[in-house]
Amino acid sequence: MSVFTSSSAAGGPIIDFAAAESSLEIAGLSLAYGEKPALRDLTLRIPRHRVTAFIGPSGCGKSTLLRALNRLHDLNEEVVRRGEIRLEGQDIHAPQVDVAELRRRVGMVFQAPNPFPMSIYDNVAFGLRLQGGMRKREMDDTVEWALQSAALWEEVKDRLRASAWTLSGGQQQRLVIARTLAVQPEVLLLDEPASALDPISTLKIEELIRNLKSRLSLVLVTHNMQQAARVSDYTAFLQQGELVEYGPTRTLFTNPRLRRTENYITGRMT
Repeated sequence: MSVFTSSSAAGGPIIDFAAAESSLEIAGLSLAYGEKPALRDLTLRIPRHRVTAFIGPSGCGKSTLLRALNRLHDLNEEVVRRGEIRLEGQDIHAPQVDVAELRRRVGMVFQAPNPFPMSIYDNVAFGLRLQGGMRKREMDDTVEWALQSAALWEEVKDRLRASAWTLSGGQQQRLVIARTLAVQPEVLLLDEPASALDPISTLKIEELIRNLKSRLSLVLVTHNMQQAARVSDYTAFLQQGELVEYGPTRTLFTNPRLRRTENYITGRMT
């Protein structure tokens, strides 16, 4: 796979995977909350059917960038944006884009599990019912498929009508992932999905992430660099809203191009 390099605002090289098939392309993206810059002229591509991790210190713009990928900033009138985000070649901010359809195609899972106050089955079926036009048997099959895809089916198949709130924290997070998968997104955004979970649940989420990349593209925000190293194929290091370095995870962690990256991943900078 060929690559080319360009310079970030900080003067360091950014690796952009020009020859790789991309799900998302970010071009010259800047975002500010009023007068406060949050992202500065970011350009990168998110490869299809791979796991891309965003790492960096608190406040560096990781979650802001993640939320920008399915327009979660739309309701904040203070947000000022320039640049483009393209999903399969289409600008997601184009006037003809249906935001609800965009968010189906680019699903989002947040840090804290957020199952709805309804049954396990109804949680997974929620988006399917909003779309409409699905028969009961087809819906049953899709709910089962989504729960299997989220590695939860064997744990809940005998209590699908029980409240989702009876599940453990790790199970609730996998349920939320199943709910997102049920509507068949093309990209799954994960904002620190295991940070509130115990080690065993965390390992299950990480295994799930690795297994899902054969079906869709995943973007993971994490403060846990060991987690990024374990599950991601590519890693982007952000600092103060800038993209400092981006490349294959193994290369970035073992042979970073920039001293700033090395200082962060070795703990000399937080």
